[in-house]
Amino acid sequence: MDFDQLKNFLLVAELGNFTRAANQLQLSQSTLSRAIQRLEDELGHSLFERRARSVVLTDAGVLLQSRVKQILTILEDTQAEIADDGQHGRIRIGAIPTIAPYFLPDLLRKFATAYPLANMLVQEETTDNLLRRCKDGDVDFAILALPINVRYLEIEELFDEELFLVMPENHELSKKKRITLEDTQNYPFVMLDEAHCLASNIVAFCRQRSINPVTVERTSQLAMVQELVSLSHGLSMIPAMARRLDQASNRVYRSLSGEQPMRKVVVIWNSYRFQSQLATNFQKHLRRYARSFQS
Repeated sequence: MDFDQLKNFLLVAELGNFTRAANQLQLSQSTLSRAIQRLEDELGHSLFERRARSVVLTDAGVLLQSRVKQILTILEDTQAEIADDGQHGRIRIGAIPTIAPYFLPDLLRKFATAYPLANMLVQEETTDNLLRRCKDGDVDFAILALPINVRYLEIEELFDEELFLVMPENHELSKKKRITLEDTQNYPFVMLDEAHCLASNIVAFCRQRSINPVTVERTSQLAMVQELVSLSHGLSMIPAMARRLDQASNRVYRSLSGEQPMRKVVVIWNSYRFQSQLATNFQKHLRRYARSFQS
């Protein structure tokens, strides 16, 4: 048994499909199948239950998956510790879709200028997927918004961010000098789908004030929410970082009067994993950038 075999096994287990795993590994399906069969022969147990269009781990496969993740984590941490000089290395950064395109580009550009030898990898995922990846060691740092339900991961608050009411430029509310949450209750809302924590933040803010926003449409992209608002499909609430980059003239953004909807942006990491000098340098850079980001 070798590390390539084990990595191939993990990918098949993650994807649940030999064809997709073979394509990602740039191997033929028959080559990958033979490699897994050799691993099963060596262990004396079947690792997958083969089905028509997928594979499912057997009990032996579940046990091996857990052990292989531990082995590869130890190996990666050891390699990183040996090569640790504060300049070279790889940092894997995750962020949710309502943060990644607005917050990461300038952050990464400035870090790359200061640390040109670093290799930065970005993953844009939903909160649940990033929590799992961070716990498993597939992501070094994940930038998310509260609330999150997490154990065994460190959480550091970065900044609070206002959510702005957005409406079409000709909307009747845009003529009001002062807009309250109560003013919005008779209008439909366009929201992100329920996999995104921003939608939960908005609904929770409204319901805490006895307002139940009527959601007429949901989408998976914040940019599409903005476009649907422009087409008069409804109102929405948009984070300040997205508003800042929006150059469209057919949308109007307003702060709500009274208590304003906010979200708290945080970074999480697995403190049980080895943290290189480069990762420590990135964390310091992230803190500085976050402090300046809101100013």
